[in-house]
Amino acid sequence: MALSPFFSRDSSLSATPNFTWKIILPGDEMLRMLDEPSRTFMKESHAMANTAVDVKETPTAYQFVADLPGLSREEVKVQLENGNTLVISGERHRETKTGEAAGDKYHRIERSTGKFMRRFTLPDNAELDKIGAQCKDGVLTVTVPKMPPKEPEKPKVVDVQIN
Repeated sequence: MALSPFFSRDSSLSATPNFTWKIILPGDEMLRMLDEPSRTFMKESHAMANTAVDVKETPTAYQFVADLPGLSREEVKVQLENGNTLVISGERHRETKTGEAAGDKYHRIERSTGKFMRRFTLPDNAELDKIGAQCKDGVLTVTVPKMPPKEPEKPKVVDVQIN
């Protein structure tokens, strides 16, 4: 836990700045203070921020394109939950190269690692039985075909009988 001064000016008092102390909690400490649903939301919100996904609609399908550099298809999951929620998830692990000595140390690590997850609610016209996914060159493409549009009902013709 750290204390950080928070400066504010109240023009009604004087020209000198007033300050109060705000408590800044590290991420893990902050998460422990929250109830379980809030913790889950915070973790998922953080995880969702690190995986970019483009959502595109074509005349025949919806496409979800995710950048997943360095991941194999075994490290990625594509699932359908609750009937119409598409979930893309997986985990990035830190690379350990063969030949790294025990004394090697990193000076900077900028590539993100850890679990990621994105959820998308699919529209009513999605053909859930025909969802397909492929991963090529670190780009995952999930294709959700659209159901063909319903043809308008033709009016029913009733035979008129003559007596």
